[in-house]
Amino acid sequence: MNVHRRPPALQVLVLAKTPVPGRVKTRLCPPCTPEQAARVAAAALADTLDTVATATADARVLVVDGDLPAPPGWERLAQRGGPLADRLAHAFADTRVAGAATLLVGMDTPQLTAVHLDTARHLLGRADGPDAVLGPADDGGWWTLGLRDPGHATALRTVPTSVASTGARTLAALRHRGLRVHLLPRLRDVDTAVDAHAVAALCPPDSRFARAVAVDVPSPTAVAW
Repeated sequence: MNVHRRPPALQVLVLAKTPVPGRVKTRLCPPCTPEQAARVAAAALADTLDTVATATADARVLVVDGDLPAPPGWERLAQRGGPLADRLAHAFADTRVAGAATLLVGMDTPQLTAVHLDTARHLLGRADGPDAVLGPADDGGWWTLGLRDPGHATALRTVPTSVASTGARTLAALRHRGLRVHLLPRLRDVDTAVDAHAVAALCPPDSRFARAVAVDVPSPTAVAW
């Protein structure tokens, strides 16, 4: 007889900064002004939150730097810690729920779809599935990390962030703890104007991000690099 086990609970965290000019998407400047960059960041975050809202999850938490409120039905948690590695580790630790897997995404991949998230949920929910899922990014970092046991996020404290080897070192740190890690599809982060236009082309044309890029980010062909 086949016994169907209910998948473990899953919570999804979105790590984000409040879109304040001069504090977000600074690598878009130039060619963008700080105000334009903030509007692009706000659009990317809004699309990400909408996507997470449509994915299957038992809880959704906005882990935010700044005073941005959480959407209705979400929990809100202020980021704590200095370096990004600490803030990531604290996000997992501060939201940890016994028996619940945790999946964290950022605000830099507005092309994210519910299929990406549901695939991660399915993998983490399988009895024979991996202990962790990791989504590599084109720039060498990662766009998502999911842990069946969020306690293993302490491994992130040893990994330098925002360097070309961040993703590879994260994978190595997880495997060093004996975790089985499944790699998810590679996505492109939005850092530069070239990134913004490339990612916008992957988003629905009526998405907030695609519209914001069309209005606020000069075409790379029109920019003197």
